[in-house]
Amino acid sequence: MITIQGQQRRLCNGLTRRDVLRGAGAGLFGTHLTTLLAAEESGALVQPRAKSVLFLFLFGGPSQLETFDMKPNAAREVRGPYQPIASRTPELLMCEKLPKLAALSDKFAVVRTLTHPHNDHNACHYIQTGHPLPPAERGAAKVDATEKDWPAMGSVVEYLDQRRDASRPVEQRRDFPSYVYLPNPLGHIQGYDRSGQYAGWLGRSFNALATKVPKRDKDDNPYFRDCVDDELDFRIQGCGVRDGVTLDRMHRRVSLLDQFHAAQLELDRFRSVQDYSDVRAKALDLITSEKLRAAFDIRRESPGLRDRYGRHLFGQSALMGRRMLEAGARFVTVLWDCPDGYSWDSHRNSDDVGKHLLPGLDQTFSALLEDMDERGLLDETLVVCVGEMGRTRKPDTAQWGRGHWSHCFPAVLAGAGIRGGTVFGRSDKDAAWPIDNPVSPEMLAATIFHSLGISPELRIRDTFDRPVPVMDGGRPLLDLFG
Repeated sequence: MITIQGQQRRLCNGLTRRDVLRGAGAGLFGTHLTTLLAAEESGALVQPRAKSVLFLFLFGGPSQLETFDMKPNAAREVRGPYQPIASRTPELLMCEKLPKLAALSDKFAVVRTLTHPHNDHNACHYIQTGHPLPPAERGAAKVDATEKDWPAMGSVVEYLDQRRDASRPVEQRRDFPSYVYLPNPLGHIQGYDRSGQYAGWLGRSFNALATKVPKRDKDDNPYFRDCVDDELDFRIQGCGVRDGVTLDRMHRRVSLLDQFHAAQLELDRFRSVQDYSDVRAKALDLITSEKLRAAFDIRRESPGLRDRYGRHLFGQSALMGRRMLEAGARFVTVLWDCPDGYSWDSHRNSDDVGKHLLPGLDQTFSALLEDMDERGLLDETLVVCVGEMGRTRKPDTAQWGRGHWSHCFPAVLAGAGIRGGTVFGRSDKDAAWPIDNPVSPEMLAATIFHSLGISPELRIRDTFDRPVPVMDGGRPLLDLFG
């Protein structure tokens, strides 16, 4: 059962998520829309190429040598257990386990030379924010997200959209969250709460609307098997008028929210009563929104299309990501996490890489590109598929388990004017180091922001009310666009 992910954390205005959930039955979504903060930013916008971004995050680090940077002429101990195949892009050899994507390579560009020095999984912060991980206390495993972290790219989009809404009449404001995270917050299925996915110092009211899919048991991996619909109830729990919930009960919930708001307005010196009332009214509208319930009901998709995407968790989450875009979301992250502690983090062997990971990616990513193209969504959506790092050129085990390698790894971009059938950057003979056009996470983030019309020079306010540039260096990869 998927439910809205909430945590017992106090918001900037003093309310906790539990307060709002108890008061309105609205889950995290209500919190987002009832805790907007006054904010300012400066900086010119650029002409947008994309209306939205779909960010496919392959956490753990897919191997460049088993995906988009095959090296058939490398030494045997480097080139790996899988054979290369031709794609529709003349200079692009791809893994034999990616035949559907190879047949669609004219729809996407491959960046082969992403590189950074942070050779561990905390690079998830760098890839999702465009900023290196700041020092902070991160728990026993040294991976926890903190309020000192930089805001995720999706949180920046949420912040800017909420600020625009604050200057518009209520009836012209957005009726869907801008930032959505599927199917789980990063690390939660493994028992961690990893950095890079949240709003950090920007404020929790700009966190993503996130869903939750628990494992069946400690040994379960829902990315490696078909999921039944009882597990895939993407509808927001507590946001609909269900059986036994009468309008009278709904009005009593509204009254309880009124009590919270009355107390809060006494303390809130930075927000006008009218603005707060407008935001609260919008949140209340969304609690009973048929649009919201419909968007999260994946059963409305045809069985045939769901089969095309794959009934595993990544496939159904990617399909839900497309639904979120159609409903009005502007930055959707679809995560392939590591429920077993390994998955894309293939230290031990390449068995799961060949049996589950690459076939699952091939099925889902190809279906997504075709589906979005058929619906006209690809022209207005930038699709990015990337991990936080790659793998070592030589294996650590006889079964082709490879270690961490952040110094050269690929990303795939499509849609929003990206020139399909192109390759950007070249790696050396072992796919270990860039030999031209190295691309930093700052450059990838600048490219994503640029596609949305957000200038890297744009300023947002930090916790000390100082104007901070969205990006600290990094130029967009304009050569990728037609």
